[in-house]
Amino acid sequence: MRGDARGHDLAALRGLNTAVVLRALRGLSPQTVSQLAAATGLSRPTVEALADELMGRGWIAEAEDRPAERAPGRPARRLRFRAEAGHVVGVDFGLRKIVLVLSRLDGEVVATDIDAVAPSMTGADRITFLRERIRRFLREHGLRPDEVWAIGIGVPGMVDETGRIRSVIVPDWTDVDLSRRLADDFPCRILVENDVNLAVLAEHWRGAAVLADDVACVLAGRRISCGLIIDGRLHRGRRGGAGELGILPQLGMGKAAKSLVWAGARLDGESETDALARAVREGDPDALAVLDGYLAGLAPGIAALVLAVDPELVVLSGAMAPVGEPLVPLLTKHLRELTLHVPRIVVSTLGREGVALGAVRRALDAVDAELPDRAIPLPPR
Repeated sequence: MRGDARGHDLAALRGLNTAVVLRALRGLSPQTVSQLAAATGLSRPTVEALADELMGRGWIAEAEDRPAERAPGRPARRLRFRAEAGHVVGVDFGLRKIVLVLSRLDGEVVATDIDAVAPSMTGADRITFLRERIRRFLREHGLRPDEVWAIGIGVPGMVDETGRIRSVIVPDWTDVDLSRRLADDFPCRILVENDVNLAVLAEHWRGAAVLADDVACVLAGRRISCGLIIDGRLHRGRRGGAGELGILPQLGMGKAAKSLVWAGARLDGESETDALARAVREGDPDALAVLDGYLAGLAPGIAALVLAVDPELVVLSGAMAPVGEPLVPLLTKHLRELTLHVPRIVVSTLGREGVALGAVRRALDAVDAELPDRAIPLPPR
């Protein structure tokens, strides 16, 4: 028994060390063996042995590029994580649009697609549409469903800790386990999350909130909601309902959303909110008045959030983000009347891909947690 236990402990230690080396290279590539030893705290012989094993399994490879200047003699091996060996998909599946993003394992986006969605579709029709749209997206980029390592999906409304959808924003989707419905078509981890939670993840990953640890991301449009990063971590709440300020009628956000009406001219294919945003950017006084009234109605909810959470940064995302910088002074003016202080306010620059990028980040986190558990070799170079 002692021998078996010791063998099990050694195998577990080797697996842990393998994961440490792999994650070090995934975080920064390429690196030499000496650099990896310094970064991981492992001995050089241990790193060399693990690197050989990981190369044999296809996880890592020698970097082909060489530094422009190097010391004389035999060059040190420079190792890199094979980010191209796998892909994840991020999906933003809203009431009126679907955004799909394909990413390598290092987070590099290799493809993006956006399509309109008919809001009149039933819940069952939406699942069929989602399934077929993801399959077609993969097909268009030369991938089979079994070659995808994880899929993140953002949906409007509350999602609990089990991944079940608990809101009634999407018709017929209350209590739906979307991951289970898609499992037969996509044999990988499928992670379903509230869309604004994914939006704030994206802002913290590669958007306006990269350097902030306490962030509120406000979805500003006809649907109003909020995602929170507290101490650098997504705050979902016990049941996934943190930030759902639009539900409380006393805050007046429903009334604010109804005020977002624009009767001005639209370009071909332009939505009402897109037309309003364009008119604001062009300095149309009527459009500015509509926006100011909307933000006045939005301010009490944001003020309540600021007073409760005291974030260092508020990111404005959603349908009105294309307005750009004019949002900031207008909202600041209204918040000054309601709060002890006004935090820094910025407008998201991630565009329509924000939620889908957050879904990519969620999928990559799931892959990272499972890296040492994948026993099969990766595809060849």
